[in-house]
Amino acid sequence: MGYRNLQETVVDLERTAQLKRIDVEVDPYLEVGAIQRRVYAAGGPALLFTKVKGCSFPMLGNLFGTLARARYLFRDTLPAIEQLVAMKVDPGLAFRQLGTTLGLGRHAWHLLPKSVRNGSVLQHNTTLAQLPQLVSWPDDGGAFITLPQVYTESPNKSGWQGSNLGMYRVQISGGEYASDEAGLHYQLHRGIGVHHTTALGKGQPLPVNVFVGGPPSLALAAVMPLPEGMPELAFAGLLGGHRLPVVKTPNGLLAPAEADFCLSGYIMPGETRPEGPFGDHLGYYSLAHDFPVMKVSQVFHRPGAIWPFTTVGRPPQEDTTFGDLIHEMTGAAIPDLVPGVQAIHAVDVAGVHPLLLAIGGERYLPYVENTGPQELLTQANALLGQGQLSLAKYLLIVNENDQPELDIHDIGAFLHSLLSRIDWRRDLHFQTCTTIDTLDYSGSALNAGSKVVMAASGPVRQRLPAELPGGLRLPTGFSKPQVAAPGLLVLQGEPWQGERGEASTDLAAFCRSYTQDDVINDFPLIVIVDDAEFTARNLENLLWVTFTRSSPASDIEGIESFTHAKHWGCRGSLVVDARSKGFHAPPLEDDPDVERRVDALAVAGGVLHGLI
Repeated sequence: MGYRNLQETVVDLERTAQLKRIDVEVDPYLEVGAIQRRVYAAGGPALLFTKVKGCSFPMLGNLFGTLARARYLFRDTLPAIEQLVAMKVDPGLAFRQLGTTLGLGRHAWHLLPKSVRNGSVLQHNTTLAQLPQLVSWPDDGGAFITLPQVYTESPNKSGWQGSNLGMYRVQISGGEYASDEAGLHYQLHRGIGVHHTTALGKGQPLPVNVFVGGPPSLALAAVMPLPEGMPELAFAGLLGGHRLPVVKTPNGLLAPAEADFCLSGYIMPGETRPEGPFGDHLGYYSLAHDFPVMKVSQVFHRPGAIWPFTTVGRPPQEDTTFGDLIHEMTGAAIPDLVPGVQAIHAVDVAGVHPLLLAIGGERYLPYVENTGPQELLTQANALLGQGQLSLAKYLLIVNENDQPELDIHDIGAFLHSLLSRIDWRRDLHFQTCTTIDTLDYSGSALNAGSKVVMAASGPVRQRLPAELPGGLRLPTGFSKPQVAAPGLLVLQGEPWQGERGEASTDLAAFCRSYTQDDVINDFPLIVIVDDAEFTARNLENLLWVTFTRSSPASDIEGIESFTHAKHWGCRGSLVVDARSKGFHAPPLEDDPDVERRVDALAVAGGVLHGLI
């Protein structure tokens, strides 16, 4: 039942031709990451790099590179977990009521970690400098652990029952870090923050262990959105199909006995260092900001240790598979998350948190026709109060009854349904001066920005044009109109000029140049960009540009806009300014020399031939 460690995983994947050994020397500085991204894009195998420049440990990449391989890794337990979700069994409740097991049978037993006296992970010692120094993008601030499992326990409730295991990136070199220090980049709505706050309140260090490797169930458990009261270590046992063996480390915390590496230490009260920059999953660099410092007391590793890694960048990337697999496992539970909500989709190609789609239902007044969004707004507010869903910047929600066959993962169809029914005079609802994703630089400051709910319900209000109309006029400075999707017009503007947190002056001028009677209003949504051809080339570009480069409160305007009783709306088209702003983080770009080296490995006879 399941893999006990990463070594078993590698052997099985190689036996089934799902893993390729790379036996030529590769550089963890840019080259390894570039290879992994290229092989991921080609739908290729897992990669075991056996000769890593400057390091004695092999590196394992692209382990979760395809959904089929991820399903294969958890083939023994996924059906049981999906069945439990369909039966509406709360894993947290099952964990708290192990005595009755709630019909879970042997699966309930797997929730209990098993303490052991000795663990393979503690057999050898090394240093941070001897670990693989993975640098994924040219302007990264140092080497990072990209598949870390960061483990803490509540200072008020020691032991795994009060633990948190999360995947927060860890910087192990560069910047202002000493040789025994690491940066812990944890963001909003992460469980480690609760533990850190408690420790600070007591004026004491917070013990931390960072695991790398081990059975694949650990990595997936670390990114799962688990219910309150469900420790990730317990879920890793359920997912792995066996009780997870754990061993005590010198700082008093636990570590999985079969992990490959364990960095053991403390977060000291009040200590921070600039962490970053780092090429991140929105497709931009997250810049250097102060984050907590981990003082690393010891670095342990098992015999034959393997260093798993990933690289992130503009989606889709390998971390996309985590989201897809989690949706498959938990999708049936969505209607129980918020009453009336049938489906949600955090859109990966838009960077996940910038765009959340939802299908809800209107049940308040079934005897009254065409009331517009009512219960949808209750559902939208509830979704924005749910853990990491609260980081959504744009929440678009439609009424299931208007189009029952609508598939939330058909984003083009979803946008068509919303834009054909939306009433911009009534259906926009802003939240200002609020929190947004730490990695999103479109807002007014780090972690700060705005949100908007767009809620559409009722009959079709407008037909959506798929071609440019005759007589379309554009004001000076705006050009190259492109129909990116039915009812959605993309225009190219001059470079953005303005102040952070405020609208560009030409945005308001653009809207003032029209009335609601102008033909441009045939398009309910207009997006102003730096490069119209690139943005309109495909749906992925449109979503990425529009929702990562705009902040609702400052970058949304409208033709014939108005404010009534503190409600903002517009009588004509809604206009979104999705141009790059001077305060935005730069987008990620590959190093041309590294790409040429990767190309050379793919020629006939090369180790990457047929893989990219």
